[in-house]
Amino acid sequence: MPEGPTTLVLVRHGVTAHTTERRFSGGLTSSNPGLSEEGRAQVRSVGEWLAPVVDRIDTIVSSPVRRTRESADIIGELLGREVVEEPGFAEMEFGAWDGRTFDEVAELHGEDLEQWLGSLDVAPGGHGESFRAVEERVLAGLERVLEEHAGRTVVVVSHVTPIKTLVAHVVEAPLLAIYRMELLPASVTVLSFHPGEDHGPFATLRLFNAVPPDRALLGDPQRW
Repeated sequence: MPEGPTTLVLVRHGVTAHTTERRFSGGLTSSNPGLSEEGRAQVRSVGEWLAPVVDRIDTIVSSPVRRTRESADIIGELLGREVVEEPGFAEMEFGAWDGRTFDEVAELHGEDLEQWLGSLDVAPGGHGESFRAVEERVLAGLERVLEEHAGRTVVVVSHVTPIKTLVAHVVEAPLLAIYRMELLPASVTVLSFHPGEDHGPFATLRLFNAVPPDRALLGDPQRW
């Protein structure tokens, strides 16, 4: 196994019509909207910012959901890297809430919404997933990526819930911490996993929620 760290450059997808309208937007069983033109421009900006460190990027791993795959393909074309899919990094499924605003869900499914907000183990109606179910799926995906790309730098294109779940895991925060994080569209978060012996890899959070073209916020990618 390579001795160096495995670094994940986590990129949230660009905006869709659902993002702009603040609608619940889930995974593969959702209405699965594609990127808007604004979203494509956001992702191109991220790809251009990553270009100076392209020699260190091994591959691009994408959630199979449409908006993430479209984002990954844009970045892959800019960086000249292959895109592979990892279903573990798909967004939470929101069931009957998908495509609705928070206010609409509150009106139509008020009791269910209240229960969901009060427990990590409650899933939205229909084919929804709980936060705990998503955590299990995301961490299984993480194990596969760390095994397949050990010692390399990988761009992972995913969604709000999986990325915040990975951050909480890395900093050893309770899953409730996801409620205290804000993650912008087409933002960059960087995690590194250093090889360990008895207790698995030692992980660090190196960058969180950085958005081009604010270079002061992004910092120097050469330091990752």
